[in-house]
Amino acid sequence: MLKPRAFPNAFSLLLLLLHSLLALVSARGSHRTTWNTLTGSPPLVIARGGSSGIFPDSSEYAYELAAQISLKNLIVWCDVQLTKDGEGICISNIKLENATDIDKIFENRSKTYSVNGVQTSAYFAVDYTLTELRSNVLLIQGDFARNPNFDDNFEILTVNEMITITPASGPWLNIQYDAFYAQHNLSMKNFVLSVSRTVNVSYISSPEAGFLRSIKAHINPRITKVVFRFLEKDEVDPSTNRTYGSLLKNLASIKTFASGILVPKGYIWPVDPTGLYLLPHTSLVSDAHKVGLEVFASDILNDIPISYNYSYDPVAEYLNFIDNGNFSVDGVLSDFPLTPSEAIDCFAHIGLNSPKKVNILVISKYGASGDYPPCTDLAYEKAISDGVDVLDCPVQMSKDGIPFCLSSIDLIESTDVALSSFSKLGKIIPEIKSGNGIFTFDLAWDDIKSLAPSMLNPYSTSSLYRNPKSNKKGQFLTLLDFLNLTKAQTSLLGVVIIIENAAYLARKQNLSVTEAVIDTLSKAGYDKPGAPKVMIQSTNSSVLLKFKEKTKYELVYKIDEIIRDAVDSAISDIKRFAHSVVVKKASVYPDRKQFVTGSTKIVPKFKSSNLTVYVETFSNEFVSQAWDFMSDATVEINTFVKDAGIDGVITDFPKTANRYRRNRCLNLGDRKPPYMKPVQLPGLLSKIDNFSLPPALAPVPPLTEAEVTEPPLPPLSKIAPSSPIAGTEPGAQPPRNAQAKVTVVFLLSTLTTVLVGSLLL
Repeated sequence: MLKPRAFPNAFSLLLLLLHSLLALVSARGSHRTTWNTLTGSPPLVIARGGSSGIFPDSSEYAYELAAQISLKNLIVWCDVQLTKDGEGICISNIKLENATDIDKIFENRSKTYSVNGVQTSAYFAVDYTLTELRSNVLLIQGDFARNPNFDDNFEILTVNEMITITPASGPWLNIQYDAFYAQHNLSMKNFVLSVSRTVNVSYISSPEAGFLRSIKAHINPRITKVVFRFLEKDEVDPSTNRTYGSLLKNLASIKTFASGILVPKGYIWPVDPTGLYLLPHTSLVSDAHKVGLEVFASDILNDIPISYNYSYDPVAEYLNFIDNGNFSVDGVLSDFPLTPSEAIDCFAHIGLNSPKKVNILVISKYGASGDYPPCTDLAYEKAISDGVDVLDCPVQMSKDGIPFCLSSIDLIESTDVALSSFSKLGKIIPEIKSGNGIFTFDLAWDDIKSLAPSMLNPYSTSSLYRNPKSNKKGQFLTLLDFLNLTKAQTSLLGVVIIIENAAYLARKQNLSVTEAVIDTLSKAGYDKPGAPKVMIQSTNSSVLLKFKEKTKYELVYKIDEIIRDAVDSAISDIKRFAHSVVVKKASVYPDRKQFVTGSTKIVPKFKSSNLTVYVETFSNEFVSQAWDFMSDATVEINTFVKDAGIDGVITDFPKTANRYRRNRCLNLGDRKPPYMKPVQLPGLLSKIDNFSLPPALAPVPPLTEAEVTEPPLPPLSKIAPSSPIAGTEPGAQPPRNAQAKVTVVFLLSTLTTVLVGSLLL
């Protein structure tokens, strides 16, 4: 139960719920379709310890939250342990210190026992009465990669207490270590049967075949299903002394004592051991269905690195198990039950060309740069096939005046230039960036296009890398090539041309990026009637004013700083030169230590002045989202669209955003299921003790007119182009054993970037 010192009462959970719960929705499926499950019914969602990806596993809030934000027929999972006095409790690990603070409460009281033949030192439930555990010990988040701020707030629940807060569809009791408890004169069989006599237990699972055989004759199969749980293939079932890999070869024998099997996801979709890429699926699901066994998949999690094939999108992974055209598992075990709920009810059996339910623009961030090197032909082609509306080109200028698409003016950030003979061109230009760079305007276009593109890995500090097999693949495009590519795509609404550093290029390099863009757009026919939509984006009002003088394109002002508000005079000034604005996610939903603190009024304020609002950057990686969005990119997008009312998303994974706006759970009014309602804020942050968070940051001042207004772009510098450095002329061969003559700091940062990319190949 909940400790009153931490929370006043359980009813306060209603303030936390991620979704409005005024209308409980029956979410057994808002659509009729045929499933490739054993029975033809939609797959089940089993919440492992409740919403254990957010709250400590098997805590009261974890179970309550799971019940409120998932499919109505949700099954909740309890790992059963037995106390010294024979009480059943829900604890995710036989080693209590891995799920509770017991090692701090009862210091130096661990014991060593034989657990399935292995001498194991730990804190065990068999050494404590329920009263001892309930009076002193609190649950913690056992996964150290997850948020620990809810630790030490929840008491251990008994099985009967867990059942009182679970849905009517009944619990799933997982029984492990039957032989261990028998050594301590405790009977798992007797406990489970006593619970079954008073409660309709939906499922009983165990990785011990002997235990399941012992209870099969004592339960009603019309009420309770028995599931054999497979562990890793080389592990041994202590009741049969056989490996799970060998037991898998005779599914018919498993059918004699079980109605289903629960397997790690790799049994169904194996992954190449040398990387994180999928291998062809096995025949396990089809084979099991042939002998009448249901198949449940485990280990599908939102917040771990998953196969690169899924582009860090957990919905895509669930869909691969339930809607791949060949088979469907009968259920999934999840720490984040909201995600499989939306996958089953909202996204299964729809395509990327299904009708749109919401009219938001999907704008690419360097193409589909989550899957391919940014601004390459491969990234752009992938974005188009994924259903992007507007394709972006950040325009850079080469030394010989060719405008082309590249994510940064610094070539180090997205090419292998640091390993080329051009590494000697490194220098510091504080006006552009801090630190060293090798800049596009110091190389001719022929040299730039000879460089190999590099994947962007914005979350490499969290060991999350993007599609390493595509590193160094693809070709860079001139702006004209880009425009010719996009003009031929009837699915596109238009392009966004991004211009930065225009003043520096004119003043210091005698290059006019604005004139180059205007001329190229005209050459490609984008200034003619009926041409695709053109958007010009910049953080500089001077650039947009220049385009306003000479063109009729949509002008987009990017506000690079995080803002909470804007004074009226600043908005009036923006309207003088722009039709739209781009703001950062944190300007809409500020966060503190990755917990959303609330929402600002910046979106409605801009929209009330007839300024369209686009927001960046929406990524799939779970570390890019606040905890409130449950490590699910779709939940985040939905909140920004349905709660904040933004007009478009800028994303490096266009497929996720395009699929979101076509899901069948939108625009259902009162019938909208809880997993497709925006997050209610403030949420999780309000449930954390302040002492565990860093001090709140000082309020961010509003955007002012002085920050918006700029002097006009300077004229070209009229300087003569400098002579090319030896060995850097267009087409020149790199000198042998070329050594970079740059600072040590530059070399270290460069080599770090390059080595990380090389190791991922």
